[in-house]
Amino acid sequence: MPQISVDHSPSPGFDRRAFAAELHPLVAAVIGTTVESCKTRFRAAEETFVGDGDPACATVYLELKILAGRSPETRTELSEAVLDLLKRHVGAGPVHLAVNVVELDGAVYRSAAL
Repeated sequence: MPQISVDHSPSPGFDRRAFAAELHPLVAAVIGTTVESCKTRFRAAEETFVGDGDPACATVYLELKILAGRSPETRTELSEAVLDLLKRHVGAGPVHLAVNVVELDGAVYRSAAL
């Protein structure tokens, strides 16, 4: 935890590793966890369609799953900070960026490191 997924157009023009290297410390600072606990996976979407279908418009959708218990203000701070970070890392538009912070149910969420 946190579990971070980034779905993006085939070439939204950003350095994913550099983005994640900045993302993890940011997430850790805002929600009070460790950088080591952050895990991010990137998935290139084969095809995306935005608005009227302009093929030049890219998308980046980031979903950040955290354990329940943070205040709405903390979750809002996190989503805004992550969106700002995306803006700095994604190349020139047109591109649609979105961030969603989702709470995991601590009663049923399990993880293991082997």
